[in-house]
Amino acid sequence: MHIPGSMLQGAVCPVTALVSGAGLGLSVWLAARSDRRPSAGRFAAVTAFIFAGQMLNFPIGGGTSGHLLGGVLAAALLGVPFGVLAMALVLAVQAVVFADGGITVLGANILNMAILGAGVWGWLRERLVGSETGFGVRKAAVLAAAAWGSVMLAALACSVELAAAGTARFSTVAGAMLGTHAWIGLGEAVITVLGYALLAGPVTEGAKRKAVLVPLLGAAVMALVISPFASSYPDGLEWVAQQYQFYRESAPLFVSPLADYGIAAVPNGLLSTALAGLAGVLITFGLGWAAGRVWQVQRVRSGEK
Repeated sequence: MHIPGSMLQGAVCPVTALVSGAGLGLSVWLAARSDRRPSAGRFAAVTAFIFAGQMLNFPIGGGTSGHLLGGVLAAALLGVPFGVLAMALVLAVQAVVFADGGITVLGANILNMAILGAGVWGWLRERLVGSETGFGVRKAAVLAAAAWGSVMLAALACSVELAAAGTARFSTVAGAMLGTHAWIGLGEAVITVLGYALLAGPVTEGAKRKAVLVPLLGAAVMALVISPFASSYPDGLEWVAQQYQFYRESAPLFVSPLADYGIAAVPNGLLSTALAGLAGVLITFGLGWAAGRVWQVQRVRSGEK
């Protein structure tokens, strides 16, 4: 679902950047006023888990694959505003370090996967669940439905953006995108429920270390052990672009250090992917921890006042 820079041109890029900027600004404002603030370590570890999860493409048939978007999972684990910020951080790291999603279309990718996914669908999930505690069948069903809906809304938004940029006609691309991503959304729903069951729970004083170590170790295992064996089929957007012949390669604005999730100096492809994935986990965790420290310091200062 990561839109490459060659697919969107014109006013749609700055417009989506402005909308995403406003959404991120609102998320920062809400995060600063939230009573549910994850620790720096928890925020960083869940963000790294989402990054690693997005590396694991799974086949859906017909030579197509999908991967976790993770917006609803991030919002459910961290709270909606922090989930939006975590997703934005993942997408920024992917674009800059791994050339996954173009720099000029970063606003569109953040809008589709962070603002609409973690923001809109994360908020809807909270409203539907309400004050319900525990993790029963109803809560799991709501979580799965929200995860599936987030993929469908992202696919629809992407179709609108492609049409607005003149890349493809909406009447042509929307049906293909929604049909393909309906299946990918099922995978998203399953992974989201399993991920939440693994990582959720009250973060008490005695469980704080576990709340950081479990998602961080999970991210490391996914990056090092599983990601080299992820499906090599094109993802839903790439597959649709190939079918309707609007997928074109273009020269990047700059050479990303770990482009295509590989390390040029490592000749073995599996090892190259594994080490690049681990580097991404560490980079994402480090940036997430630094961001988390900002609101921890701000919280302490607010308490002192």
